[in-house]
Amino acid sequence: MAQQNQNSNQNQGNQPQQDINQLLKVRREKLAELQAAGKDPFAITKYDVTVHSTDVKDNYEAWEGKEVSIAGRMMSKRVMGKASFCNVQDLKGNIQCYVARDDLGEEAYKDFKRMDIGDIVGVKGIVFTTKMGEISVHAKSMVLLSKSLQILPEKYHGLTNTDMRYRQRYVDLIMNEDVRKTFVMRSRIISSIRRYLDGQGFLEVETPMLVANAGGAAARPFETHYNALDEDVKLRISLELYLKRLIVGGMERVYEIGRVFRNEGLDTRHNPEFTLMELYQAYTDYYGMMDLTENMFRHVAQEVCGTTTITYSGVEIDLGKPFERLTMIDAIKKYTGIDFEEIKTTEEAKKLADEKEVHYEARHTRGDIINLFFEEFVEEHLIQPTFIMDHPVEVSPLTKRKPDKSELVERFELFIYAREMCNAYSELNDPIDQRARFAAQEEAFAAGDEEANHTDEDFLNALEIGMPPTGGIGYGIDRLVMLLTDSPAIRDVLLFPTMKSIDR
Repeated sequence: MAQQNQNSNQNQGNQPQQDINQLLKVRREKLAELQAAGKDPFAITKYDVTVHSTDVKDNYEAWEGKEVSIAGRMMSKRVMGKASFCNVQDLKGNIQCYVARDDLGEEAYKDFKRMDIGDIVGVKGIVFTTKMGEISVHAKSMVLLSKSLQILPEKYHGLTNTDMRYRQRYVDLIMNEDVRKTFVMRSRIISSIRRYLDGQGFLEVETPMLVANAGGAAARPFETHYNALDEDVKLRISLELYLKRLIVGGMERVYEIGRVFRNEGLDTRHNPEFTLMELYQAYTDYYGMMDLTENMFRHVAQEVCGTTTITYSGVEIDLGKPFERLTMIDAIKKYTGIDFEEIKTTEEAKKLADEKEVHYEARHTRGDIINLFFEEFVEEHLIQPTFIMDHPVEVSPLTKRKPDKSELVERFELFIYAREMCNAYSELNDPIDQRARFAAQEEAFAAGDEEANHTDEDFLNALEIGMPPTGGIGYGIDRLVMLLTDSPAIRDVLLFPTMKSIDR
């Protein structure tokens, strides 16, 4: 209760704690009175809703003069003697209700007057327009469906404390319409992706979250203990290795949308648990994946936003034009003038890094330093959709080498607004090369790289069975939602972002 009072006081600004406690006490007394009178709102198990608020407003001609049944949270109330108004908010929006004593009856009207802001009600009535021109419901009956025992933030200031918004997302959704719209759009974006891939012949599958070997990405895993088997296991950091096993098994086009977990820091673009979508398609390569990615981003934007030209953080992003395609080496040359084609050895690369004050580790090779130069000098310029292709093999342990340049791999990353939006490969299907790559990763781990992959013997066995040429992509769903909803931080598109615990 102390915590509830603290939250309420925070929501109400400078209102004295004594007043808050009294308001909370009154609400509980009202509930006790209702229960004593046989009107316990928590005993009601269902209410038949025929329409949502916005459906009535958007199609007024179809609903005018007809009876509707709506339900939602009472967000405001104006009592004026024998006739009153209230505003009811549901999933899609809100609508005004006209409540008159002569229509409800003496006792029901008295019950209405004792209802509080935040209570959940059901209203049956006739759709009409008031003299002020507002589409409303003329209530014929009103039922209290749930009693709110807490106090909502003050109407005109809303819930503005950012930390509290994330911790109490349920209040945030009530008070901030834009927040509700963002999460409705998130759902629509994921549904659109599913429809697009299903239409391309992909099968949606599910793979394990608890794994013995967390591979497929450069990240530290979370670890836990499985009591029944008395084994330590890890939470997956990627979907890749199990989906490739399915390609080996003959499921030629597969995808999964699911949570992955990476034991890393928190910032505006990273949360330790996030939603990843990975897909794999047999008999294609990274060029096929580029075409699929470009078409899918365009399709989702058009379907969800109604346009392929969107605005993010005040910048217009055109998803309708062909996406630019640059190799990583050409991108570095374009934005710095440095040509790594002329820098042949690790020693030369390290000397250049020293001159340009690019930090590297002793274990890093020429390929690692190329990647560091890209991150340092190029990423910030990639505002419009750009595919960055042909990464160094050192930073791509699961990717097929380019036939004509064995130090590079057939990989791309899509950047929009200087952010990586997806990562894709022509997948490595040579089990001998893959074993050698795992061995190099083990050496990197021994040298201090905690994000290096470990050898996965069962995955190697699957490759030895035989995997066809395959293209694969990983998409960060949260970053795509950020882009399409113009949200500045990943926490704004996660219903329940990771937060440090507070003392109770």
